[in-house]
Amino acid sequence: MTEPSPQPVERPSGQPREADRLRQLLRTPDYLRVLVYSALIGVPVSLVAFWVLVGLHELQHVLWAEIPHHLGWDTAPWWWPLPLLLIAGVLVGLIATRMTGAGGHIPAGGLHAGATAPAALPGVVLAAAASLPLGAVLGPEAPLIALGGGLALLFRRLTRIPGTPQTTALLGAAGAAAAIAAIFGNPLIAAVLLIEVAGIGGPQLFAVMLPALLSSGVGNLIFTGFGNWTGLETGSLNITLPTPLPRLDPADVLWTILIALALAVFLNPVMEAGRGVAAFVSGAVLPRTVLCALAAAACAAAYALITGRTPADVALSGQATLGELAADPHAWAIGALLAVLLLKSVAYALCLGSLRGGAIFPAIFLGAAAGVLLAPLPGLGAVPAMAAGMAASTAAIMRLPVSSVLLVVLLLGSTAMIPLAILAAVISFITTELLPTGSTLPPTPHAKEQPAGAGGPTAAGTP
Repeated sequence: MTEPSPQPVERPSGQPREADRLRQLLRTPDYLRVLVYSALIGVPVSLVAFWVLVGLHELQHVLWAEIPHHLGWDTAPWWWPLPLLLIAGVLVGLIATRMTGAGGHIPAGGLHAGATAPAALPGVVLAAAASLPLGAVLGPEAPLIALGGGLALLFRRLTRIPGTPQTTALLGAAGAAAAIAAIFGNPLIAAVLLIEVAGIGGPQLFAVMLPALLSSGVGNLIFTGFGNWTGLETGSLNITLPTPLPRLDPADVLWTILIALALAVFLNPVMEAGRGVAAFVSGAVLPRTVLCALAAAACAAAYALITGRTPADVALSGQATLGELAADPHAWAIGALLAVLLLKSVAYALCLGSLRGGAIFPAIFLGAAAGVLLAPLPGLGAVPAMAAGMAASTAAIMRLPVSSVLLVVLLLGSTAMIPLAILAAVISFITTELLPTGSTLPPTPHAKEQPAGAGGPTAAGTP
């Protein structure tokens, strides 16, 4: 007699276990088709994202290095940001008022995981090209997420895959992940970033994740070493670096706590101001976008006049300047560090609410600059201070603690500072969440892919 096949174990409510539901999903032909399609679209989306990044970088180099050099200046003169950001404000204002999708979402709203409709892609690319190379204090990640998700849906239409709410959300996330991996050169960061941005699990995800993250970070000191404790040897896949990073000690941990608290308190008004700028711009998009862009340019010009350094330190995303800061932090005077922190923060808030781009790279730079400024504190040092500053600032602005830690590890090229990065990210995240929020972001035409009857994909990671 043939025994009956085992049935899925039922919960008291009559629902199958999560593991059984996952197995059923993995056997679904539609889901398997989405997996195959996601693997196929990774190549073209990554190539397009790569060439968009190359184009933005080359245009920035021409505008900020080659043209000033040909005109006889070693670096851009103090007034250089004024005409460039004037042009950026005019172009972005026109795109926001006349093109489908308004050139993408407002950066002060945080990153969005929802797939952008293909019809909005020209506006997204043009707005990014008009903002980033011309001096906007923003990064490329938000436009590329929108570009990756939109291209995935465009390819889906060409192959005639059914446009259900599930396939729309999954393919949009797959395309966005491929584009993000092109920016950071790491698919793991892309996956983790999108999990946090999408808000999978809602507040419960962060409620469970923060204690686990904090406990693992503090516990990791057993293996990395702490003060006179040399640490325990375990099997590791890490590559040995030619120049070892400093060993952590109690002073590093204590200063990290204070740095995280200070940066959370300092940067929360920056994001609040960005949302206030967005509300101001929504009243008359074109003229007020131009006004805010010129005000950001004035910050960069004032910095150059005060310090004698290039205005590019304040303008642009800070990605190139971050490498110079890390390579030779002693080349920056205390006055220059204070000026770049204050003036770049103001320009950052203005661009968050008016131009188009992402918020990650300027946040990383501000954290690194704060770390270098505070590095002379007793018992601290440049590397621990920069690690704590970058993790704290990114977590405060983006509200993505795990991604903040991974980004610091990627930038430093080592896991030695993971305990400090985790401690800084968790403290900064919690502090920012507990601080009062006042302004709200005005609605913006988004042109997202929205199947009939669907609520549309969620957007999280929003401060």
